[in-house]
Amino acid sequence: MAKSSILSSSIAKKVAMALSGLFLVSFLSLHFFMNLTSVFSAETFNVCSHFMGYNPLIQFVMQPILVAGVVFHFVMGFVLEIQNRAARPIAYAKNDGAANSSWASRNMIISGLVVLAFLGLHFYDFWFPEMTYKYVNVNPIDETRYFTELVHKFESPVRTGIYCVSFVLLSLHLWHGFNSSMQSVGFNNKFSKALHKLGYAFAIIIPFGFIFIALFHHFNH
Repeated sequence: MAKSSILSSSIAKKVAMALSGLFLVSFLSLHFFMNLTSVFSAETFNVCSHFMGYNPLIQFVMQPILVAGVVFHFVMGFVLEIQNRAARPIAYAKNDGAANSSWASRNMIISGLVVLAFLGLHFYDFWFPEMTYKYVNVNPIDETRYFTELVHKFESPVRTGIYCVSFVLLSLHLWHGFNSSMQSVGFNNKFSKALHKLGYAFAIIIPFGFIFIALFHHFNH
């Protein structure tokens, strides 16, 4: 009975982590398409950014939910990793992990930590300055400032390099995480194969799309 209870608890945690991950994927997609407009039109990017930055629903409802989702997803990841390690207390004399699983699946905790560190840098670079601009210094509303601020962030080759490396690791994290999430929530039907392919495509297109945006502004500022 106790073993069944532990198993159910572990499954529930995996499902909760999967759902939080899928929620973060939706945010990542929105963020990507908004940033992509900066490549084609500074005016469009400014309009989108101003709407996101001053819309009360986004600022005071969706933003706190997003932060809570990020924290929950990574905390749950650490909890599950600790549980998995505890369930395998005896090390095998020979364990060829590479033969049975991908690097991404065996190092989710590492890529996750790097992505978490990158999110901290992202908050430092973008969110804190935005909060300071609006609520600490109480500067007047300027609907045209966003594109200039974005380009300025990518002038530094060091910051741009860190940004790019972080998204490569995010790609690896998503490569395993997206399909693992689908499996955790029990999505297994005739569409599964197509969804797996969609997950792999997402893990490549979105992170490397962010890298393209960063490099575009770095070399064209």
